[in-house]
Formats: sequence, structure tokens, C-alpha cells
Amino acid sequence: MKTTKLWAATVAVLLSVAAQAQTVDELVDKHIAAMGGLDKLNGVKTVVSESSLAVQGMEIPSKSVIVRGKSMRSESTVMGNSMVQVVDGTTGWKVMPAMMGGTGEPQDMTADELKQMTGQLDPFGALVNYKDKGYKVELVGKEPLDKKHDGYHLKITDKDGSTFDEWLDANTYLVAKIKRTMNGQTGEIGLDDYQDVQGIKVPKTMSIAGAMGSITMTTEKINFNAPVDESIFKKPAK
Repeated sequence: MKTTKLWAATVAVLLSVAAQAQTVDELVDKHIAAMGGLDKLNGVKTVVSESSLAVQGMEIPSKSVIVRGKSMRSESTVMGNSMVQVVDGTTGWKVMPAMMGGTGEPQDMTADELKQMTGQLDPFGALVNYKDKGYKVELVGKEPLDKKHDGYHLKITDKDGSTFDEWLDANTYLVAKIKRTMNGQTGEIGLDDYQDVQGIKVPKTMSIAGAMGSITMTTEKINFNAPVDESIFKKPAK
């Protein structure tokens, strides 16, 4: 009798795990379809975008160039000074103006800075091709995003064992919120006002809240598969 009960309990657990895995995969499939479809997303090799960041009453223009999965250059102009952050393969460098505690000369990124920037090499987020990346996705449940919308709360574990949370809008299946902790600080990103760009849905507005205050980034222009001169990723000699 005990063996029968144990077997029944084991089967119930396995069925529950299988059901959740199926639900996660269904949600991810709907998310990818809502973004434009896997073929369309996988066909993107480069992303060039121009944005405006609203920070403490300042408007900061910014441009980023991504060679998907390989390199990224982000350049912003702060009060007439240029701030540059670059990832090139497994290395990273930056130029920080003196007003931001830098030297104005190219310097190597720290390991934490490099890890944070490397996470941006995939412009379509953690869920697209998540199994190929070695990620694990769990469904926490369905819960309110705000007073009018519900969202599916997903817990994501990357290949290094770090975890973070994403919420898919229950109506659109697009990412509405991301929450993660880095260097002991928790930040929350809200994504809104999705636009269709070359058949792919991208958020026009990102609101970032963290220990340093709030930042709103508005994407003014974005282009997929534009030609990129990869020399822009090479660290200049001092």
C-alpha cells in the first residue's frame, strides 16, 4: 500500500512538472510569435539605434550599435562630454569623462561591467532561444501588473546560475517588466509603447528604477541588419 501511494505521489509530481514545463514553453512560444516570429528574430544580425535618456532633468542623446552575440558600442553625450562603453568578444573597454569620475582615456572594464554589457548582446531578451543559451525558465504564476493588467511572472536562471524575473503582459505576451539584482542592488525596468519595426515588436519606452534614481529611455530610431564597420569596437591606443 505504501509503495502504491509513493508511486502515485511520484507520478503526480512528474505530471505537475511536465504540465508547468509545457505551460512555460507555450508562454515563450506566444511571446516569440508576438514579437514577430522566431525566423524573423533569428534573421537579425545587427541593431543600430538612437535614443534619448531622461536623467535628473537632463536629456542625454545616445547611440548603440550591436553585432548580435559578438560586439556592442554604446555612446552618449553628457553635457558636451562623450561617454563610450564597448564590448568586443570577451573584452570590454570604456571612456568616462572627468565629470563622471573617469579620465577621458580608454580604460578596461571591470568584470562586473563586462558581464552587465555582455548581457545586452542579445537585443531580444532572455526568452528567445532560452534553451540554446543554457537558461532555465520557471512559471511563478499569473499576477497583477497594475490595476488594469495581469502578467505572467517568470523566473529565469542563466547559465552562470544568476536569477532574475520577467513579467509577460497577459494580453500581448510581450515583456512588460524585468527585475534583477546586480552588485547587491535591485533594479526594475518597465517596457512600454511597443512599435512595429521591420516586422518586429520593440519597446519605444523603457523606465529604469534603481538605487541611483529613475531613468527613462525613449528610442527615436532603430534599424535592423544595417551595415556595421566593426573597427568601432576596437580599443584605441592611448
